[in-house]
Amino acid sequence: MDHSIASKFDRVCQILEHHQRNPHKLIPILQEIQAEYLYLPEEILTFVSTALGLSTSAIYGVATFYSHFTLTPKGKNVIKVCDGTACHVKKSEGLIQALEKELGLNAKKRTTDDLLFTLETVACLGACGLAPAVVINDQVHGLMTPESTLKLIREIKAKEAEVVCNTAV
Repeated sequence: MDHSIASKFDRVCQILEHHQRNPHKLIPILQEIQAEYLYLPEEILTFVSTALGLSTSAIYGVATFYSHFTLTPKGKNVIKVCDGTACHVKKSEGLIQALEKELGLNAKKRTTDDLLFTLETVACLGACGLAPAVVINDQVHGLMTPESTLKLIREIKAKEAEVVCNTAV
């Protein structure tokens, strides 16, 4: 087992110990694991299953029932486009199409290969007066157009490129 895998399981052990390895605390355990890794890796769920004495199907049942959990890696920047009634009527579909084209994503591929962006469509953000609305990393942006949405994405890309360039020096 290489060091990175060992440290991955060390952190999971800490989370399990924090919850006294109590199978009744599965949801908070999974929440902490996802907060740590940004998703629920398969090998970690198998480990949790053994550690808690629960079947892997029980673990996966909880992980797939709640929409908060994800079994696939998410990008550093999570973009949520509202497609609720108000946003849909105000053409949120155009925002989604522009983002998919800009980021090389589609209905089946929701995260960029570099793990910089994940695109999600949500039923309602509760910002109907700002329709169409987009949330990027928990920051709400309202009255969006495809152009203004792409401008935000390009600004994030530029900042990320700047960080990479500054760390490479």
